[in-house]
Amino acid sequence: MKQEIHEKSIDTASQAMLWKAKEEGMETVWDRYEKQLPQCGFGQLGVCCRNCNMGPCRIDPFGEGADKGVCGATADIIVARNLLRMIAAGAAAHSDHARDAVLTFKKMSEGKAGSYRIRDETKLLSIALEYGIAVEGKSCEEVAAELAHALLLEFGKQDGNLLCTKRAPGPRLKLWTELGIEPRGIDREIVECMHRTHMGVDNNATHILLQGLRTGLSDGWGGSMIATDVQDILFGTPQPRRSTVNLGVLSREKINVIVHGHEPILSEMIVEAAEDPELLKLAQEKGAIGINVAGICCTGNETLMRHGTPIVGTFLQQELAVITGAVEAMVVDVQCVMPSLGELTSCYHTKFISTSPKADFPNTLRMEFHEDRAYEIAKEIVRAAVENFPNRIPEKVNIPEEKQECMVGFSVEAILSALGGSPDPLIEAIKSGAVWGIGAVVGCNNIKVMHNHGHVTLVKELIKNNVLVVTTGCNAIACAEAGLLLPEAAELAGDGLKTVCKALGIPPVLHMGSCVDISRILLISSALANRLGVDISDLPAAAAAPEWMSEKAVSIGAYVVSSGVFTVLGTVPPVLGSQAVTALLTKDLNNVVGASFAVEPDPFKAADLMLEHIDEKRKALGLESRR
Repeated sequence: MKQEIHEKSIDTASQAMLWKAKEEGMETVWDRYEKQLPQCGFGQLGVCCRNCNMGPCRIDPFGEGADKGVCGATADIIVARNLLRMIAAGAAAHSDHARDAVLTFKKMSEGKAGSYRIRDETKLLSIALEYGIAVEGKSCEEVAAELAHALLLEFGKQDGNLLCTKRAPGPRLKLWTELGIEPRGIDREIVECMHRTHMGVDNNATHILLQGLRTGLSDGWGGSMIATDVQDILFGTPQPRRSTVNLGVLSREKINVIVHGHEPILSEMIVEAAEDPELLKLAQEKGAIGINVAGICCTGNETLMRHGTPIVGTFLQQELAVITGAVEAMVVDVQCVMPSLGELTSCYHTKFISTSPKADFPNTLRMEFHEDRAYEIAKEIVRAAVENFPNRIPEKVNIPEEKQECMVGFSVEAILSALGGSPDPLIEAIKSGAVWGIGAVVGCNNIKVMHNHGHVTLVKELIKNNVLVVTTGCNAIACAEAGLLLPEAAELAGDGLKTVCKALGIPPVLHMGSCVDISRILLISSALANRLGVDISDLPAAAAAPEWMSEKAVSIGAYVVSSGVFTVLGTVPPVLGSQAVTALLTKDLNNVVGASFAVEPDPFKAADLMLEHIDEKRKALGLESRR
């Protein structure tokens, strides 16, 4: 069904670029989605299998055709196996990101990556002690070398369990142990997923999905947590700061360099290189007044929360940024980068620069990034953008005026600092009912959902009902574009949350970072649970991913629910072809890990589900439970 432009996004800047794309005959993700309709019904239900060459097999959901695959696999087995492979892929994406961060950290400690240095010594020493590393009488580099070695062992560990899981509350860790899902080595869990889903191995849906929970936990309490820790040590632990967001952050007078993807190893250097006097002088010679670095997706979130670098937009705005005609270079690393950018940038003057040794795209300028020459390569990339500025076509430039201020950078350390060093003030606010509960709202954009509508509507409903929201990823960017990441947005909150926000000078929606930084949400949840003497599943808290689309989101969902947090999904996962798998995920998991999933595309109804859950948890804790 063809959508009108105003039905594709709630963001007026994005609508303006969609009109421009239509006028210029440019294809966007919305056009490609409409060409795919109707999408394959078997795939949407998860009842197709390609795991051996006797297929592909598909199960008829109406019972009129095949009820088993060639090997005898039922819909329950096929759906569970497909879901497990999605979790494995998502966990691999986050954990490979973490491995690259640790390898850079290791090279830095050995003096082989001179462009990087330790920016948070306190965090370095505290984490080293957590890993049993003696720090007395050692230089930071010596401590870093030992910590890097210990962290790398977590990926290929053959004995024991991941050390990060010890940060979970005692009751939660005990439950994982009893269920046999406490994660072991990160790579081991991912490899086991692939082995179990090979033809003729694991053929019990419940058994398969328990491995999915363990693999998800190896992401959230392993790879993602390690990535966050190491990036904080190398680049600094985020503290609250102000910046701007949306397509209007692009400049007519400056060279615009967009960093897009998920790993800040490169983007940190790009930000630094953009301030190099030599390149600034060259920019002036080319007719520009400076160099403007801006981000998209989680690479953007990383530089935003540490440097205040503006963000151009969310996942679905990456093509629209190019369509402004004002981007000199789109610099990408890995994850959530549309291969369509190659063809699109060729219609403008934009250079599409791919930098990761593990990711290439059609029609790119390859400028491979290596940590041992980090700053030099970053300068080469920025120089390519600067030299491209004279090629900008003035009649093709149309930058929307929309840009919005935002307050970002609420790491766990920053939140505790704002609370006076302890979670007690937040706990007291929860007990009094001023803060009714905590809502973690995260995740991608999905073309099946009106752009940003699910994110913004759900969050507004939560804060209106005094739920303090913590956010990461594209949800954080969507909330920023809607003005929800400002202290002034407290006027949209209920009276209790409004009073708390005004007293602390914080927004009702706290930006906690990128996708891997959902690990920060786990840690603040643990801090609250430990202080109350309960498990995470006992907290008046709920999570949501209103517009999720990637396999990483499936892994995130697995570890959030396994950690005890009820989670509402706004788009339907490919599991409805199995009543058994659907029932396990949406109901039976409550009896296993104390939390489950719900699927609700309507953001108003999704908010109601979260609020009902929070009410139940408040009542169980003996707190006021009527909104």
